[in-house]
Amino acid sequence: MYQKKREEIEPCPLKYAFNLFGKKWNAWIYCSLVNNPSLRYTELKDILPDITDSALSAALKMFMKNDIIRRTSYDEIPPRVEYSLTDKGRSAVPFLQGLCNWSSSYNSGNPEYQMTHCSYCKFNKKL
Repeated sequence: MYQKKREEIEPCPLKYAFNLFGKKWNAWIYCSLVNNPSLRYTELKDILPDITDSALSAALKMFMKNDIIRRTSYDEIPPRVEYSLTDKGRSAVPFLQGLCNWSSSYNSGNPEYQMTHCSYCKFNKKL
């Protein structure tokens, strides 16, 4: 019979945060929604032109499942769907802003880390 080599690690709040925002496109999707009150799927695709439909759909579903964003459907022809941050989603801004400030301060002289996307962020201010 198979036995685990070690016990399960206790749930970690930091691991939860990095699972939400640490994947390739999630931080950019989140920041796009921080900077806009609501966006349609095609608007998100325009902001992030290199993202695949499957990656964007998966990220949006994951954010909705974790109550970070809300999906609002309008009963119109043609159908209209908009995505926006929930209160829980907005509460993560200071946490992510702190990570951005920390990363910027330690990578400002490193040419490998040209943080051009962050120049559009209205929260791009020191705490």
